[in-house]
Amino acid sequence: MHLPKNAWKLLGLAGVAGVAATGAVLVRGERQRRAYTPDDVRARLHERHAAAAAGEPGDEPPGPVPVPGRRRLPRLRRRSRV
Repeated sequence: MHLPKNAWKLLGLAGVAGVAATGAVLVRGERQRRAYTPDDVRARLHERHAAAAAGEPGDEPPGPVPVPGRRRLPRLRRRSRV
């Protein structure tokens, strides 16, 4: 594929900008997650437990989580050379 030199530079810069933006989003989410104190987390868990114990509709757990087993890949057959 033949593109002008400027196009490759733009693609490279767009890739760098995308990686930087993704990193910024991840860092922001981590910072928000760590902003909770242990008391805040405990209070939220108690609230969720009380809501689940009261049987409010829509708060049911999704059900049992399937345990991932070892999935075997199909064996590849070698073609016989004729």
